Formats: sequence, structure tokens, C-alpha cells
Amino acid sequence: MADLLEYLVETRLAGDVATTRESNYEHARAFAAGVEAFQFGLPPREEWPFPRVLAEMAERVGIDPDLHRSTGTDVIDPQLTIGALERMRDRVRLAMDERERILLGSGHPAGILDIHLALAAALRGAGCELLTPAVGQRFTVDWAALGKGDRLQVRFVGGVGLCAERGAALWHSHSPRAMELMLADLTERGEPWPSLVIGDHGFAGAAAAAGIDVVCFADCNDPALFVGEAEGRVSVTVPIDDNVQPHLYGPVSAFLLS
Repeated sequence: MADLLEYLVETRLAGDVATTRESNYEHARAFAAGVEAFQFGLPPREEWPFPRVLAEMAERVGIDPDLHRSTGTDVIDPQLTIGALERMRDRVRLAMDERERILLGSGHPAGILDIHLALAAALRGAGCELLTPAVGQRFTVDWAALGKGDRLQVRFVGGVGLCAERGAALWHSHSPRAMELMLADLTERGEPWPSLVIGDHGFAGAAAAAGIDVVCFADCNDPALFVGEAEGRVSVTVPIDDNVQPHLYGPVSAFLLS
């Protein structure tokens, strides 16, 4: 455990991360203001004014709780990361034991996707059914904020659902639309929904909004899924930098599968 904690800090997956205080501060403000692009398809059920959002992020992620500091650096508490990884590991182990129907999806194809791919391979090897609904279905996102894109498409790589722009490039997206299309496709074909979704961004948010059991990853500037956990709608949200070099996530994957 000490080795993993040290590794998280050394690689800046936690500890002094690259995500800035300004980003954390402004995204928390946007979420509190109800900006759709920062809700990940999971609008809160309760009132979450900015001070409450920032306090929750300080408790669940470890960022600075100072309401008046909006610039500089910020942190993810690596102890909180490890605690959440342990809870996620327990849920993944249960899924393997029960050979559950699983759906994986990531809005970060140049970063934390590496963990999703490792989990997908292990779950498949354990006899779980990995779902791949809505393959090739197209949708648009018309946001002025993060996640903007047009003519996006649902694609699966290694059993993990992703957004692709015009079928040519994998796309960073906060949009819940891909997951919504997946669940609608299962319904239309008369198939049951997954018992577990492993994801991030809008893939996780839309699944949680639909009432599915969700374990997920989120950066310190993405409050929606942490608020979802606080409201009891997300089972586990792991605080971690979600966009470092993909190979750096290897030890995290190994811990989840140990």
C-alpha cells in the first residue's frame, strides 16, 4: 500500500497534480450554476451552491477548501485515492465472482482509458459478459463548454465504449449521450441493462442517473460524480488525475485486479 501511495505522488496521479486550482474552482462554480456540460448527465437532486460543492470536493478529493483562493496549484489526497480504489476493487471482485453483465465507457481516450481496458480484459477472462450496445450510432453535442463536438459516434475499443468524431478520431467528451444511446438500444432489443457500469465522465453520470450501479474515476475538477456519490447515486468515485500518459495507470490497474 505504501508503494502505491508513493507511486501515485511520484507520477502525479494524486498529490500535487497538474490540474490547476483555477480549473477546480471554475468547474465547481459551473456545476453549482447548473451548467449542463459539467453535470455529466447527472443533475443533482439537492441544492448544491458553490460553497457546498467546494466543501464536498475538499472532503472527498482533498482539494483546498478555501472559498477565496481561485489560482495556483491544488492537490488530490492520495490516501483518499487508495481508499476509493480499495472499494472499487471489492466491487470488481464481486462482479467477477458473480459473472455479471458489465458495461464500460470512457470519455478520456488519451488517458485513463488504459485502466478501463485492463479491467475489460480481466472481466472478460473471468467470464463476465461485456456489453457493446449502440455500436456505430451517431449523435451530436452542442455545448459551448467542454465536450463540444459534432457527428460523434459510439465505438468500442477492447470492450470499452468511447466517443469517436466522424468515425475517425476518439474524442474527449463529458456528454452522457453515448451511454443514453447504449441503454436505449438495450431496451429496444429487449435485453436487460448491465448490473454494473465502470466509467468516467458522462458514461458514468448517465448510468447513475438511470439507477444502475456505478463505479467510476474522476479528476479534481469534475465535481458531478463526487456529488453523485454524496447523494447515494454513485457507489464509488475514485479521485485521480484522469489524463496523464496512459502507461502510468498500469500499477493502478494491477492494484484493482490484485
